[in-house]
Amino acid sequence: MSAPASSVLRFENVSVSFGGVKALEGVSFEMDAGAVRIVYGAAGSGKTTLLKVALGLVCPDSGNVFVFGENVTHLSENDWFKIRAKMGILFQEGGLFDSMTIAENVAYPLLNQQVSAGRASENGQVGERVREALRFVELESTLEKFPSELSGGMRRRVGIARAIVTEPPLLLYDSPTAGLDPITANTIINLILKERDLRHATSMMVTHRFQDGHLLANFRYNPDSGQIERVVRNSNGGSQVTTKFFVMHEGRLVFEGTQQELKASRDAYVQKFAK
Repeated sequence: MSAPASSVLRFENVSVSFGGVKALEGVSFEMDAGAVRIVYGAAGSGKTTLLKVALGLVCPDSGNVFVFGENVTHLSENDWFKIRAKMGILFQEGGLFDSMTIAENVAYPLLNQQVSAGRASENGQVGERVREALRFVELESTLEKFPSELSGGMRRRVGIARAIVTEPPLLLYDSPTAGLDPITANTIINLILKERDLRHATSMMVTHRFQDGHLLANFRYNPDSGQIERVVRNSNGGSQVTTKFFVMHEGRLVFEGTQQELKASRDAYVQKFAK
């Protein structure tokens, strides 16, 4: 069994339980190449579990998961290494290794990707890729620093650099702006916009901030001006980016649609995430 060639991430009736409590219940959706999904939901609604299943960190109790068209539901950990080499993840709080320098943190996915592919690392090439990724998030000067020497917002930007350093076709963001002040949070979202629009990666972002989803759905990065600008919509009301919103509730996907459909929903729970 396989998903269509255009499918990057697909869940088919996926359920997960922890200690008899449903974390995900019958979740189904599909994302094609270049699609963007913004996942809202209350604490404990299953948002982060969704990402963990997509990454192969949690195995479903039932249902099927497809990544890049391959059924990964029951893959061994060794086989998952090859799949994850094409995925980038920004963990909550950045998820950096405290004992490693910033350069070593960002290089980590590159080195593991080379090991999983059976290639020897080339220090010069790895170093340049690391510098390029840190330059992208405007932190090239932090190469020799440790995470403890950086602010929370800077650590989150390093986390983005680590997520994108392998130029993966699928990016997963777990609450990238949690705990940040509004200005720093907008800086993080602007970087996510920049990555999305320069490399056209398929992206899924879990967030608690309405503003995060609003910016991703309505703004784009213009490479000519180097600025973030409002999306130009066509005569049918669509845009250049396929952005949809998910709302999770008690492990179930209770809403999937555009921002306009989210705002128009009459469901009281869904409406909490449309303001």
